[in-house]
Amino acid sequence: MKIVEVGPRDGLQNEKKPISTPDKLHYINQLVAAGLTRIEAVSFVRADRVPQMADAEGVMAGVPRSEFVSYSGLVMNDRGLTRAIECGVDEVNIVVVASETFSQRNQNMTIADSLTTLAPMIERARHEGIEVTVTVGASFGCPFEGEVPTERVVGIVEQAALLGANEIALADTIGVGTPVDVRRLVLGAQAVTDLPLRLHLHNTRNTGYANAFTAFELGVAALDASAGGIGGCPFAPNATGNIATEDLSYMLERAGVAVGLDFELTTEAAEFIAEKLEIKTPALLGRAGWFPAARHE
Repeated sequence: MKIVEVGPRDGLQNEKKPISTPDKLHYINQLVAAGLTRIEAVSFVRADRVPQMADAEGVMAGVPRSEFVSYSGLVMNDRGLTRAIECGVDEVNIVVVASETFSQRNQNMTIADSLTTLAPMIERARHEGIEVTVTVGASFGCPFEGEVPTERVVGIVEQAALLGANEIALADTIGVGTPVDVRRLVLGAQAVTDLPLRLHLHNTRNTGYANAFTAFELGVAALDASAGGIGGCPFAPNATGNIATEDLSYMLERAGVAVGLDFELTTEAAEFIAEKLEIKTPALLGRAGWFPAARHE
C-alpha cells in the first residue's frame, strides 16, 4: 500500500491564507524527509481561480529531486499539461468529473468533452515519459446532483483505461462515501480494468478512515492523504479535509502494513504547515501519539 501525499496541492488549495513558495518548499522537504515518495506538489490551473497554486513553476523548480521521489501535478487541460511538462513533473493527475453540473463548475466542460480532451492529453504525457493518473472526481456523490450512478463512474474508468492511463483514482471529493460505497465502486472498477487503483478520500462525515481500510482490504494500490488532514475543494461546498497522512499511517502500520514513514517527522511537517496557515489541523495522532510502549515501574 502506497500513501500519496497531497498536502502541498489539495491540502493547500482551499486555504485562504497565502503560503510563500519558500514555505511550501520547506513543507515538501519535510515530507520527503519523513519518507513520502509520491507527492502531489502543485496544480497547473488558473491563478485567478486557485490563487494558492499560482507559484507552481517556482515550487517545481525548488523541490528536492531524487530517484526515489516522484512529483505529480494536477492538470485540467492542454495548457496545464504544457506547463507540467516544462516543469519536469514525474506524474500528472488529470481529472474527469462524474457529474455534469460539477464538471461544468470545475472544468467548464461536459463529461463528454472532458473525455474527448483526455485522449490526446494522455498520449502527449506518455510520449514525454510522464506517468498519468486519471482521477474520476465526485465518484461517490455530487454536491449539486446528489447520487452519481455507479455505471457512469465505471464507464469513465473503462474509457480512461482504454485510452492509456497508468493508474485510475476514484475521488470522494465531498466526503460522502461509506465502506459500502467503496466496495461498490472499487469492485466495479476492478471488473473493467486491472490497472492500479487509487482512492482520494475526504473525512467530511467521519467515514474517511473506514473507507480507507475497506479500500486496503479490496487491494487498492494507493491512498491519498495530507499531513495534518488539511484540504478541500474550492468548487465543492463543505468539502473539508483529506484523511490525515499520520493517522492513516498509524492505522495501516497497526494492520501489519509497512508504510515506511517516520511518525515524528510526519507530524512535524503537519505542525509546520498548520502554524503557517494559522489553523488547528483535524489530525489526531499528533495529539495522542503512537501506540504506547509498555511501562516498567
